[in-house]
Amino acid sequence: MTDQGSGLRTRLVAAGVELVTAQGVHALSLREIARQAGVSHGAPRRYFATHVELLSAIARHGFDELATDLTRATAGAGPGPRERLAALARGYLGFAAAQPGMFELMFRHDLLEGSGIGLRQTSLPLFRTFTALVAEVRPPSGAEPAAAAAALWANLHGLAQLRAWGSLQLATGSDDIEPLLHAALAAHLGPEAR
Repeated sequence: MTDQGSGLRTRLVAAGVELVTAQGVHALSLREIARQAGVSHGAPRRYFATHVELLSAIARHGFDELATDLTRATAGAGPGPRERLAALARGYLGFAAAQPGMFELMFRHDLLEGSGIGLRQTSLPLFRTFTALVAEVRPPSGAEPAAAAAALWANLHGLAQLRAWGSLQLATGSDDIEPLLHAALAAHLGPEAR
């Protein structure tokens, strides 16, 4: 691919990132992404074989941002695995709150399936990090680390979604996610050692 082609691919992804950030997943039509990038509505097809491939490239950008945010979040955490897990969880919930459109796209496998660009290569290392920390904590349930990590992640993802929809505030009377985070960690990892 030429430098010009590479530049246009980058522009199309950047346009998609701007759209999903400002307007959500529903705004990501090929025509709207092309318009945002300042190119003809047929231009994306020259650089992305399918709409799904372009959406996946946008989601990959989101996973890269999430990985950066999580690295930053854990850098300031204490040395223990539980402290690092709590920092990862806060980073995950923070990303979801700050970028709800991107967060939704990243986990919409119904939209991204079959893209062929290897999103799993970007997302699975994040989950493996999470699983390794859960294994270090050794949950009292005796569950396999991957299962315990998946259950905790599902809990966190649910908290993120319910918060985005305004349901958490309705149910708890507060937007404060911290008590819920502590409850989720205790439920999946056992009580914090004192």
